[in-house]
Amino acid sequence: MKVTRIAYSARLNPGKYAAMVEQARRLGWVRREVWQRYDSINGVGAGLRDRQVRDRWLADGTHVQFGVLANAWKETVRDAMADIRANLAAAKVEVRRAITGRTNDPAERKRMFTALMTDRWAADRFLARQMRKHWKRGRNRTHNQIVVRADKYNTIVDGRGRLWLAIPGLEPRKMVKIPLSTTVAPTGTLRLILRGGRVEVHYQIDASHMRSSQRPPGDRSIGVDKGYTEALTDSDGDHHGTGLGQLLSSESDRLKERNRRRAKLRSIANNAAMRGDHAKAHRIKANNLGTVKRDRQAARHRAQVRTEIFTAVHEVVDKAATVVAENLTKKFAGRKPGGKNINRRLAVWTKGVIAEALRNVSERRGSALVPVNAAYTSQTCHRCGRFGRRSGDRFHCTWCGVVWQADVNAAINILHRSGDLDIALHTPHHKVKQILQDKTDRHRTRLPVQDSSPTTLAERRANYPNRSAMSH
Repeated sequence: MKVTRIAYSARLNPGKYAAMVEQARRLGWVRREVWQRYDSINGVGAGLRDRQVRDRWLADGTHVQFGVLANAWKETVRDAMADIRANLAAAKVEVRRAITGRTNDPAERKRMFTALMTDRWAADRFLARQMRKHWKRGRNRTHNQIVVRADKYNTIVDGRGRLWLAIPGLEPRKMVKIPLSTTVAPTGTLRLILRGGRVEVHYQIDASHMRSSQRPPGDRSIGVDKGYTEALTDSDGDHHGTGLGQLLSSESDRLKERNRRRAKLRSIANNAAMRGDHAKAHRIKANNLGTVKRDRQAARHRAQVRTEIFTAVHEVVDKAATVVAENLTKKFAGRKPGGKNINRRLAVWTKGVIAEALRNVSERRGSALVPVNAAYTSQTCHRCGRFGRRSGDRFHCTWCGVVWQADVNAAINILHRSGDLDIALHTPHHKVKQILQDKTDRHRTRLPVQDSSPTTLAERRANYPNRSAMSH
C-alpha cells in the first residue's frame, strides 16, 4: 500500500517562490488545454492516452506556446489525463447501477458492461444517454501545482545538515533550490503545491517502510465505538483520543466568531462600494478579508485532528489483532440532535478521518479490520440484549436495572455483532430491530414455565451477579 507524505519548505526566498508561481501558472494553462480538448467522447472517452496527446502537440507545435520545459508540460499532461480518466471512471460507476436496474437478462447486462468497459458505449443509445447524464464536462481550476518526475530533481544536504530540494525552473539547466523543514529526502514523482508563500512537497512511499509498520499489533479481538468527546472507546472500557471533542468544539466556536466578524466587514465593504467609496471597499477586502491566514489555520487544525485520531487508532491496535468497528461508510439520514451549536459542532465531525485511520493503520501493522452493522448497538444492553434508554453518556437497561457507560456498552455490542450470523453488514435497520426483538422473545419462551420468570427488579438483578451499577 502506498501512503502520501508531505514535506514543507522552510524560510523560502520570495524570489524563488515567485518564479515557481509563474511556472505553476503556465502549467495551469497546460491543464486547461488538456481539459478543454480531451475531456470529451473524442478524447479520453475514445481511449486517447497522454502519450498520444504529447506526440500531437510536438508535431503541430502546440508545446511552444506554453513557455515551460518539455518534461514539465509532459508530466502535467500525464497528470491531467489521469484526472480526466478518474472523472470518467466515476461516471461509469453510476451507469453500471443504471444497467443493473434496466434489465435482468444476463446476456444483455454482459453486453452493456463490456461496451462500457471498452469505451464503445457511444454506439448504444441507452449507454450514451446515461453517460451524458453522469459524465459532466470539467474545467481546470488548478494553477498552483508543479509535477516533477523522479529523475528530474536532486536532494542536497549542506554543511549545517539542512536538506535542499533542487527542481527544474523555467530556464534549461537552471535549478530552483528549495530548503525543506525535514531531514527525510522525498522520493518518486513529486507534486509541489504552492500555498501562501510556502511550498508543500507531496510524495508517496511504501507503507511497509514506515516506522509504524514495524510495531506488531496485539493478540486480542477488540470492539470500538466512535465518538465526539473522544475518538474511540474500546470494549475494555478504555477511551482513546480524549482531546478530540475539545479540539473540534474550540475550532467550531472560533470559526463561528470569526465568520461573524468577516460578515460584518464584508457588509461594510459592500455598502462602501454602493456609495461609490471603492477605495475603502478595496482596503477592507485586501487587508481584512483575505484567505491566506484562514487556509493556513484550517490546514493546521486538520493536521491536529488527524494526529489525535491516528494516535487513538494506534493505541487500539497495540492490543488488538482484530479490530471490530461499525461501518463508517454508511450515510445516515434523519433529524439532527438539536440546537444550533450542537449541529454546527457535529458538522465538523471527522467520521471519514476515523474510517481512514482504522483502515490504514490496521493494514500497515497487520491487524484485521472487521466492519459490522452498528444498528441499535447503542440502544441495547450487551448483557441481556434488550432495549434500554440512553441519556448522554449513560445507558440505563430497564430490564437489568443497571446503568452502563454508553460508549463502552456500544463497543461491547459491536464486538458481539461480529459473531452474529443473523445480522449482515447491510441489513436494514428495521430488520435489525426485528431480529433483536425476536432473539429476546425466543430467550423468554425457552423457560420451562413462563410464569416462573422473575418479575421483581431484585429477582432480575439476581440473574446478573458481580456487576457494578456503573461500568467504568
